[in-house]
Amino acid sequence: MDQLKGSGALESLYDVGQLLKQFGIYIYLGKRLYDIELMDIEVKNLHEAKLIDDDVYKTARLIIRREHRIEMTKKETRFI
Repeated sequence: MDQLKGSGALESLYDVGQLLKQFGIYIYLGKRLYDIELMDIEVKNLHEAKLIDDDVYKTARLIIRREHRIEMTKKETRFI
């Protein structure tokens, strides 16, 4: 986890996925929105277990929320 200690190391959802893989957590449910939601749950669990520090947690959550918002916007515009 040393590579991802600083919050500057996390910049994309891919980076969040790489962080989770360091803990043996591989996520692929087949739908990007579901993947994002499960990543959020797993990041929260890692933080509660004190396996990731506050800066990494906050950065990961911001990335996850941004990507979730993008996916929800895509979903809404498909039905218009």
